Amino acid sequence: MISKKKTVEMIDKIDVMFPDAECELVHRNPFELTIAVLLSAQCTDNLVNRVTRDLFKKYRTPEDYLAVELPELENDIRSIGLFRNKAKNIQKLCRDVIDRFDGEIPDNYEDLVSLAGVGRKTANVVLSVAFGVPRIAVDTHVERVAKRLGIARYKDSVLEVEKTLMQKVPEARWSKTHHQLIFFGRYHCTARSPKCETCLLLEDCREGQKRMKAKALK
Repeated sequence: MISKKKTVEMIDKIDVMFPDAECELVHRNPFELTIAVLLSAQCTDNLVNRVTRDLFKKYRTPEDYLAVELPELENDIRSIGLFRNKAKNIQKLCRDVIDRFDGEIPDNYEDLVSLAGVGRKTANVVLSVAFGVPRIAVDTHVERVAKRLGIARYKDSVLEVEKTLMQKVPEARWSKTHHQLIFFGRYHCTARSPKCETCLLLEDCREGQKRMKAKALK
């Protein structure tokens, strides 16, 4: 793995590439953000935004989601993967938010992960984006980029990747770095066709150099 110093240097270069990276899930408040992140599991943000454009007009409060039968909510999010399970979790979450948190999304990790459908990544995103708490949420893009750049090891679990990033990136930069790594992975260092030939990090990226050498031999 690369050093803390080299990690920060790489993040600085990604900052040049994506200085304005931010959460792309459209929302108006912590409750809508939580629903959007829950829906985004194994799904693109673009698709989620298309669905929530109408969803958030129809359902504005936890009570609204509980006022309909489950099949109706399932139908409203049918175009999203795992829609049946997600609809069930949304209604469970809404019931808990009303019964345990006075209708408001909690602003701490322990309470967030106690909600149906809310795992570590979702909780970290909500804390960071909605409440301004420094966090690094590891999704598929962040995990792929961290491992390709040598910040984390390929065998590391998602939790190990998160802990390594938190150790190597200054806490004040956690939330911004989270979004910049997502943008870098989503739009540049993509899963199938990373843009190594135009990458500012190529000189320090063993994965990129390996790919460029293989390309040259074809």
